[in-house]
Amino acid sequence: MELKLGTRASKLALWQANWTKRQLEQRAGHSVEIVEISTQGDRDQAEIQNIGAQGLFTKEIQKALLAKEVDLAVHSLKDLPTDKIEGLKLAAVPVRARVNDVLIAPGYESIHDLPQGAKIGTSSLRRQAQLLHFFPDFQPVPIRGNVETRLEKVETDDYDAIVLAAAGLDRLQLFNDEKHMIMPLELVLPAVGQGALGIESRDEPEILEALAAIDYPQLHAAVIAERAMLAKLEGGCLAPIAAFAHFQEPTEFTISARVLDAKGKRMVEATALLLCDEDFDLHKDSVKLGEGVAEELCTKDALKLIASSRAE
Repeated sequence: MELKLGTRASKLALWQANWTKRQLEQRAGHSVEIVEISTQGDRDQAEIQNIGAQGLFTKEIQKALLAKEVDLAVHSLKDLPTDKIEGLKLAAVPVRARVNDVLIAPGYESIHDLPQGAKIGTSSLRRQAQLLHFFPDFQPVPIRGNVETRLEKVETDDYDAIVLAAAGLDRLQLFNDEKHMIMPLELVLPAVGQGALGIESRDEPEILEALAAIDYPQLHAAVIAERAMLAKLEGGCLAPIAAFAHFQEPTEFTISARVLDAKGKRMVEATALLLCDEDFDLHKDSVKLGEGVAEELCTKDALKLIASSRAE
């Protein structure tokens, strides 16, 4: 089958697109053409919080899918909004890299060695809030640009440290064991879908069948659960919400989640476990798990924390 794959033109997005192209060609025998698409997130270098819209890196690509200009798109799943778009479907989740965030702090050996008032480069409210919860004297400072640009800025600009996703560093072969510190999930829980690739397509049987060859059901189930949690909370991509779902054992499916206020002063947490049997339904049961943990968070005033973050 001949397929057109839509992607952003950043170095990381092209790595993801080319990886997917190889998988579809080598494992399933399809022919894939990569089509580069410019998005608002690529064009607008203002702080993400100040742009005020979801789907900054996905909307134009989704329009191209619906217009049949491309047949599938590869997203970093943390960038893909949870709002359902009629005619489109998350068709496959083929891989998930390390979900952790990474601290890059030249001259320091640990996050605990950073000075009081340390300036931490990150434009993610999720990262800011969690860091401030555990280190209230830190000063989060906005930072924009691709992975390479941010790595340059921590060396040359007025930052004591920056925070990046391990997945992007790994895929671009930029992770440095001596300089980069993996942050434990107990400290910074990842964004919904972090580290995972999501293959979106039109909801057409022929395309869905082609993409099924590179789908990993357990990874797919995990991100469905995380995204269901986020959708239930109506948190969007800018609220300080974090989650990680995974199979601890073949039959033990678990999710951990957090919601904070923007300043990190308050944090609520919840964990849910689903014991899977032979009747496990990937979509229905994953949604049930994610919505269940969201409901528990709501009993702990998660919605008030989300509202306060939006107000700030």
